[in-house]
Amino acid sequence: MTKLIKLCALLGAMLLSASVYAADIQVEGAWARATAPGQDTAMVDLVITSAKEASLTGFSCPACKTAEMHSMTHDNGMMKMREVKSIELPAGRRVALGESGYHLMLIGLKAPLKAGDSVPLTLNIKVGNKDVVKVEVVAQVKPLTDAAMQQGEHMHHMHH
Repeated sequence: MTKLIKLCALLGAMLLSASVYAADIQVEGAWARATAPGQDTAMVDLVITSAKEASLTGFSCPACKTAEMHSMTHDNGMMKMREVKSIELPAGRRVALGESGYHLMLIGLKAPLKAGDSVPLTLNIKVGNKDVVKVEVVAQVKPLTDAAMQQGEHMHHMHH
């Protein structure tokens, strides 16, 4: 019986870590960092590749009250985050949100994010001039390290 449970856990982990494909859209590497005590926000990073010209127009997450897309820029030596309404996804190009200066924000978390947990997301992607495609994604929660806590402290001081 325990072998069956271990096998099911292994298969589940493999499925969760696999890329998600929908309507010529590939989403991979979705992750969030575990939250520190008292922290009610978290960032999610992921990579999206769309075969056709598209844009990420929003997302939802049942683990938080508000879900926003943000850009990060340097302005006079200060890191600033701003909410954006869409993120362009050029045809055939891999868009790594973090590397592109973007991230997804989970605001008003209903429970702390713990390492090893996963967070479901629904991405809203508009392909060309067509309807919005909903893509279900699971973000893995990675451990909070000392460096990550320092980064989180730094992010706390950013201007929105």
